[in-house]
Amino acid sequence: MAHEQRIGMIGVGLMGHGIASSLLRHGLPLSFLDHPGNRPTADLIAAGARAVASGAALAGVSDVVILCVTGSPEVEDSVFRDDGVLAGLRPGSVVIDCSTAMPSSTVRVAAAIEAAGGRFMDAPMTRTPKEAAEGKLNLIVGSDPALFAECRPLLARFAENIVHAGPVGSGHALKLLHNFVSLGFAAVLAEATACARRAGVDTDVLLQVLAKGGGGGVVFERLRPFIEVRDDSGFRFTIANALKDMGYYTAMAGERGAASVTAEAVRETYARAARKHGGSTVPALIDLLSS
Repeated sequence: MAHEQRIGMIGVGLMGHGIASSLLRHGLPLSFLDHPGNRPTADLIAAGARAVASGAALAGVSDVVILCVTGSPEVEDSVFRDDGVLAGLRPGSVVIDCSTAMPSSTVRVAAAIEAAGGRFMDAPMTRTPKEAAEGKLNLIVGSDPALFAECRPLLARFAENIVHAGPVGSGHALKLLHNFVSLGFAAVLAEATACARRAGVDTDVLLQVLAKGGGGGVVFERLRPFIEVRDDSGFRFTIANALKDMGYYTAMAGERGAASVTAEAVRETYARAARKHGGSTVPALIDLLSS
């Protein structure tokens, strides 16, 4: 099925550019929304992609529209604006939202897409721009099981680990849970490292103890190069985006009446850092907490 589909993309940023590259490598016809927030697209155009002026025009020439934007406001704008996806949606076409978004917003967007004759799934990503470029993302999918089975060959063109989380909205809910754990541990490790500096603890010894004990893991390994040699390439996610995701998580917890004391503290850590330099990557939280 994937070889027959015409793909449209909205959001060719750090992650979306990698998705677009992966789809083109597999020979899929690709159009993308021309937008000032895109990464440079000359390589995509050279590989056969086509720039389109509006979401409506993009939807009109696509069997599948993939959204890869910042969050729920951008998703809703992409879909509902006068010249947005909804205005050009073709009956039976699929909208796949790879953004990180609020599940309650996702359910509303899905209802509008379906009312217009389309189909919808949320498929937020984990991993980094490197894996996006390699076609090795992780996807957490919320959709009808039949639609998941139908779209899985396409998803496999840019992801290697694909999990069906449940109905629409489940993918975004699980992504927020994942990011709370990931960003929460990053905040804890950053604060501990900042304290270790003030306490005169040797950095190499700190890393050795954490790696062999309870501090080891994926987030530790992504932050470790920054702690050692100030290399943030393993965690290219901004503090502003971390704050956005933590805000989504605490809002989701509030909507469900779930405990969020720890999450609120983590959110406040990123909020304070964002007021200093929200454009910095998450590893720079260590420096901001040390100052």
